[in-house]
Amino acid sequence: MSERRARPVSKNPMKSVWRRALTPPQPPKPPAPAPPARPVAADSTEVASVVESALYQDGLRVSSPATLAETFRELREQPSGMAWIGLARPTEAELLSLAAEFDLHPLAVEDAMEAHQRPKLERYGDTLFVVLRAARYLDAPEEVDFGELHVFVGPDFVITVRHGAAPDLSAVRRRMEETPELLKLGPEAVLYAILDAVVDGYEPVVTGVQIDIDEIETEVFRGDPEVSRRIYELSREMVEFQRATRPLVGMLHGLMAGFSKYGTDEELQRYLRDVADHVTHTSERVDGFRQALTEILTVNATLVTQQQNAEMRALAEAGFEQNEEIKKISSWAAILFAPTLVGTIYGMNFTHMPELHWVLGYPFAVALMGIVCTSLYIIFKRRDWL
Repeated sequence: MSERRARPVSKNPMKSVWRRALTPPQPPKPPAPAPPARPVAADSTEVASVVESALYQDGLRVSSPATLAETFRELREQPSGMAWIGLARPTEAELLSLAAEFDLHPLAVEDAMEAHQRPKLERYGDTLFVVLRAARYLDAPEEVDFGELHVFVGPDFVITVRHGAAPDLSAVRRRMEETPELLKLGPEAVLYAILDAVVDGYEPVVTGVQIDIDEIETEVFRGDPEVSRRIYELSREMVEFQRATRPLVGMLHGLMAGFSKYGTDEELQRYLRDVADHVTHTSERVDGFRQALTEILTVNATLVTQQQNAEMRALAEAGFEQNEEIKKISSWAAILFAPTLVGTIYGMNFTHMPELHWVLGYPFAVALMGIVCTSLYIIFKRRDWL
């Protein structure tokens, strides 16, 4: 394995150079000629995970090797060159070959194999290992999709290991290649461009989440029964978003703390501070989203409770009214039952029955019916049954 070589860094790039590289190109421009397609070796098992591999010298692409082995060989032959290797879900054999060639630390290689790491920045000798969590907003399902990116940065190489669909590093590579003055600054400039792309990718997510929260607020006051589930799911996504953005603030401040020690170019320092400002702003927005969702969930629970109380009150009032009607019906039934009882008794056709031949029998029976009915009416009236 060849000895790693220090990469010369230019000290006077123009400010507009970096801005042009980090800003998507304004259409229309005639497309640059694409690099020649790399042939796929029939006996190679590593090409499937290699998204793109290229060698650069003085900010210009000079070669597009087809395999990792060719990349290693050509880099040894170009002492002042830089390799930029992009991998997507690589195999263990690929990562081990990279570790052997570029002397990568075993712990960093293990993290890249396993993925599912939190954002962090670690320095192993003259190699930086950076873990980033990219995010993108999916319009159709209205949810946030997270990806993971591992970046190895050495004196003359940049290796990106992507787990997930985001971010689109091909766009970063294309913009860097269109600005050779910036690419000439070496692997450190590539790292900052990748950081900027990841952070810029957060902005559409923030916008999409803000729209979702506005819609949720409308659904809450409209009484949508499915809104609680949507609040919970979005809250879980904001937890993941916080885990992606909050550690990144400390990482960028750590890079800025090493500016003097590692002789970082002044223009790169300015733009890294700008990226740090964007990350801080995004992190604060995400914290605000979590707080807003917590408050919305509390309001929704209060509204649901109020609605349930109103329904219970309506049921109670309906039951009370129904009970009042039953009392009235029962009262009149009791009043009417008394003369029916008397009339039934005196309607029996028995030969030997008291009062049948009594002269005052009829007036007595009628008076008895009236007295009983009047007494029952007074009793029920005093109890507010009538």
